[in-house]
Amino acid sequence: MAVELINPNPVIHERKSKAHRLDLPSVHGDEDAAEEFDATEIFDHIRDITDPEHPYSLEQLNVVSEEAIMVDDKGSKVGIKFTPTVQHCSMATLIGLCIRVKLLRSLPPRFKVDINVAPGSHASEAAVNKQLNDKERVAAALENPHLVDMVEKCLASSEQ
Repeated sequence: MAVELINPNPVIHERKSKAHRLDLPSVHGDEDAAEEFDATEIFDHIRDITDPEHPYSLEQLNVVSEEAIMVDDKGSKVGIKFTPTVQHCSMATLIGLCIRVKLLRSLPPRFKVDINVAPGSHASEAAVNKQLNDKERVAAALENPHLVDMVEKCLASSEQ
């Protein structure tokens, strides 16, 4: 039995080169000061997540982009808008869950992360956004061993 792909022919985009950051001492020499985060750093954390349906990264499929990331470091907020490859993508909630788990593992707990599909990019935009930003729904999803296994597979290449 062959598995039917939601998007059998995705457009593959060229990857941007990774930004090289210099580990500069803080302005005041305070080693205990909170590290500042920006959109480039957040993008570097999520760009290599593998799509659940294809062997390509979210960056290669243009699902995530640095331009769609908002960071308010002082307010400890991160906002990410991602664009599924097709409007009826049934993997959109899984993609959003992968992004959330990756950032939970990568960012300090002071950050509140909002993850949404880009406006007009999904047929069930409101429902997907509600699922991705509801703590109880996210917690319930992460109790499902099958879902956790899928998330781990998508994150494997981004954590090397």
